[in-house]
Amino acid sequence: MEVGRFNVLIGENGCGKSNILEAITLAGAAELNNLDDESLVSKGIRVTKPQFMRSAFEVNQQDISIVLQLKNFNKPIEYILENKNEDNSEWEFNQLFGKNAKAFLKGLIKDSIENKTKQEKASIFRFLDEILNEDLKSFMKHSLNDKTQESANETIEGMKRDFPFKQFLIYSPENTALRNFEQEGNIQPLGVNGQGLLKLLKVIEKESIASNEEFTAFNEIQQSLALFDGYEKIEASMNTSEKEQKTIIQDVYLADVFELYSANEGYLFFLFYTILIISKETPDIFAIDNIGASLNPKLCTKLLIELTRLAKKYNKQVFVTTHNPAILDGIDLGDEEQRLLVISRNRKGHTRGKRIDLNNKPRSSTDEPLTLSEAFLNGHLDV
Repeated sequence: MEVGRFNVLIGENGCGKSNILEAITLAGAAELNNLDDESLVSKGIRVTKPQFMRSAFEVNQQDISIVLQLKNFNKPIEYILENKNEDNSEWEFNQLFGKNAKAFLKGLIKDSIENKTKQEKASIFRFLDEILNEDLKSFMKHSLNDKTQESANETIEGMKRDFPFKQFLIYSPENTALRNFEQEGNIQPLGVNGQGLLKLLKVIEKESIASNEEFTAFNEIQQSLALFDGYEKIEASMNTSEKEQKTIIQDVYLADVFELYSANEGYLFFLFYTILIISKETPDIFAIDNIGASLNPKLCTKLLIELTRLAKKYNKQVFVTTHNPAILDGIDLGDEEQRLLVISRNRKGHTRGKRIDLNNKPRSSTDEPLTLSEAFLNGHLDV
């Protein structure tokens, strides 16, 4: 399933939308070697007994296999996760590139040995044939000459830095967490349920005040919140002690300001989504589960349009799931960076995805164009 910059996943409950997001999250956790239960939960994964995290379609399945095809990489990357099924045992990732390691490593250092003789190249490739199951550290210690080893090391380290999904998280903001401004999550600066929102807002405002830029990230937040009828401004009090700091909202219709914790939940969700994309401290690629909660339909459409704009501007890749039809009306199917992906299960129960674009966008029985929300509500987007 090919994805874009901003991806909206829809489908029936239990069709596998969350499974897709959790597979990416697991691969990222494997890259960081953070596969203990606490780390997985903090990333938004539903952790349960190992047998329930494996595929239920294969008898005696012992491993989890995740295969990702990344842009600018010729070969897919496979992650094989193992668990001993013992008390308190954790998932383990032992293979650098799984079954594709040999071909991947050959391609990886090909450019590094351009100046080698045929005999030297043959010797290196024979060596690679022998190290299929050895990890990166062991590989780098072997007897490639200094120039080739240094060059290959730089290539590998550069490649690993280009894996943005290492920090992939599944955010599921909750009203209670968004209002509890003192609570912080295990993931900084924003926890997957919204912990740390106020603290990060203050950081962005402080950086914007110190900046010489004409239009700052905090201005961007103000502009996004202006989509709310009656909104005038938001600001944090920076001149009081930490315990007394307040973040206030000014409503154009009211003389008095009110504090952020007493704002309606729509404000808080919208603020969270905006900061999540704008902040340079949040992941470059992430997911939001069940976006559109607590927002009226018109605002849902505006939200999707705004978040897509921000994702492009701040170079973020976003995956969202939704059951709210109004979210779909904010999608531009003519934009290659936006994807509407219908997730469903085939006759065998396997999860599959289908992209909806301008060529296969549903129409009415009289061949009239339908809005995506109408198509969704009437079952025309079912695969």
